[in-house]
Amino acid sequence: MKLATLAQPGGLDQLRITDGPEPGEPGPGEVRVRIHASSLNFHDYSVVSGRIPTDDGRIPMSDGAGVVEAVGDDVSDFRVGDHVVSTFFPEWLNGPAPIANFSTTPGDGVDGYAREQVVAPARAFTLAPAGYSHAEAATLTTAGLTAWRALVVNGSLKAGDTVLTLGTGGVSIFALQFARMMGARVISTSSSDAKLEQLRKMGADETINYKSTPAWGQRVLELTGGRGVDHVIEVGGPGTLPESIDAVSIGGHISLIGVLTGRAGEVPTAKLMAKQARLQGLIVGSRAQQQDMVRALEVNDLHPVIDRSFPLAEIADAFRYEEAGKHFGKICLEF
Repeated sequence: MKLATLAQPGGLDQLRITDGPEPGEPGPGEVRVRIHASSLNFHDYSVVSGRIPTDDGRIPMSDGAGVVEAVGDDVSDFRVGDHVVSTFFPEWLNGPAPIANFSTTPGDGVDGYAREQVVAPARAFTLAPAGYSHAEAATLTTAGLTAWRALVVNGSLKAGDTVLTLGTGGVSIFALQFARMMGARVISTSSSDAKLEQLRKMGADETINYKSTPAWGQRVLELTGGRGVDHVIEVGGPGTLPESIDAVSIGGHISLIGVLTGRAGEVPTAKLMAKQARLQGLIVGSRAQQQDMVRALEVNDLHPVIDRSFPLAEIADAFRYEEAGKHFGKICLEF
């Protein structure tokens, strides 16, 4: 089978397409899945670029979607032919988060889904939404579930709430879609007027160009009559958090999801305290939360936004495309 590996110390020029042995038959509690798609996330980019160190020869990619080819004994969740999608934390089935690192995350602590076949515990997958393509399903593992947990699980999103999304990456686009699906108002930011127009077409009620309006937190207050937003999908980290604190309502909720502007920085803690807002870090979610999200996607016939797909052989070019930052929504691999 074809697979991609990453040589250390990392870097896109260290990605190699090779032939590997087929994985064989699944054992008790396991399934064999023919992987047909993956999707790119900033976490994957951090691994392949060498920002996050991993083992030499690691198979990258945390997201995988495909078809069950065989099931081992004691597997009741799946049958041969089922379309499935991987989970980000294969050992986190339900309840509170039991892990604070990526030691069990495919494509980081263990081998990932840049390969044509895999044998893994059945709990490492859920059913994909009915009617989804494999590429669509592959966007759910990381980006989709992160947005779902931020808004629905942790944020208890309800109709009439106001949500602020930052940028046009996968998590932010999913957050816009989930917010609209749940009857919330959405304010979205981008540095591109063309992308802002796309956001409006998707249902964003208000948009802000954060390059021409650097004090965008104040602009959010103006757009909400001084109240602020109930939820912030904070993907920037220290470079954007001060504005997000300006933008959030008293008692509001900021989901700290990304660190695109750096891993550390000053935070206006007094202002956060005065706002009595909740700043909550999160990394993706559990298998049970993914199953809940899949049911919601099916009921509402909601599909992800895919900017472009690449074949597995062009995995390095796919990451270069992500690196350029011109995409809107998800970038996928299909094979």
